[in-house]
Amino acid sequence: MTGITKKLMTAGIALVLVAAALAAPAAAEPTGEFAEFKQCEYENKEISTCIHFVFNSGTIQIGKKAIPLKNPITLQGSLTPEADLLHGATSGETLSKTPQPVPGGLVGVTAPTWWPPFLQSQFNEQIGTGMTGINATLELAGPTKGLTNVTLNTENLLFEEGTALTLPVKIHLDSSVLGSNCYIGSDSQPVHLQFTTGTSGGLKGSAGELTFNEEFTIADIAGVRLVDNTFAVPGAKGCGGIFSAFYDPLINSLFGLPSASGKNHAVLEGTLTEADREEVFLSGP
Repeated sequence: MTGITKKLMTAGIALVLVAAALAAPAAAEPTGEFAEFKQCEYENKEISTCIHFVFNSGTIQIGKKAIPLKNPITLQGSLTPEADLLHGATSGETLSKTPQPVPGGLVGVTAPTWWPPFLQSQFNEQIGTGMTGINATLELAGPTKGLTNVTLNTENLLFEEGTALTLPVKIHLDSSVLGSNCYIGSDSQPVHLQFTTGTSGGLKGSAGELTFNEEFTIADIAGVRLVDNTFAVPGAKGCGGIFSAFYDPLINSLFGLPSASGKNHAVLEGTLTEADREEVFLSGP
């Protein structure tokens, strides 16, 4: 066999392998009662449990501002049997970026007199034309795919002791006046939420009620109430874009930031659903 023949055969085999890979069907998404776990790493045999946690109500109090949960937030991913660290959603949407309106927004706020006159005029004109709304969005700090910095301990949650959920976040304050890069906390310096279903400061949580499907392959814990009265909140940064040196102090004054531990609290209420990873995988058509 000549060298040219060998090269042609090698190239042919490579093309066949590529074609086979392209023709191989993608893993089917979960169906039926397992459909909500499509963001779980259900093809990863090291995973034991798929999780889907929906928070329908609650409040985040940071400094002087209480932000009620008006729109549901979803936490999803998967767990291994050896650790509580959450593997993020396969799409990276581990914690849904769900905006929550900040009560009052910038209504009645005027530019400080120490600002440059042109900036005072610009800000006050924007407020005067009704550009007062602010949305606050909890965003996961750190990795959102693969191994994240989120921990979930279902045993602690059910027994109402210890930390049930740790959630490192940054809070995105978004408005037409503040720009798109106004944050409280960051990936490197997040707001560390450490939730319990027990007691945290003056807050009392609840484990809710545990039920199973007929096959005991899905567990629902409804009425979960997670609380944290211990976290600190840093000052805002990046507000107003290139004018952040002026806008950041204004937002910090409005929100009462930075705010020390014990002066803030968070309550999240919702339903945690867990499923066996193999059952999720096998549910595909």
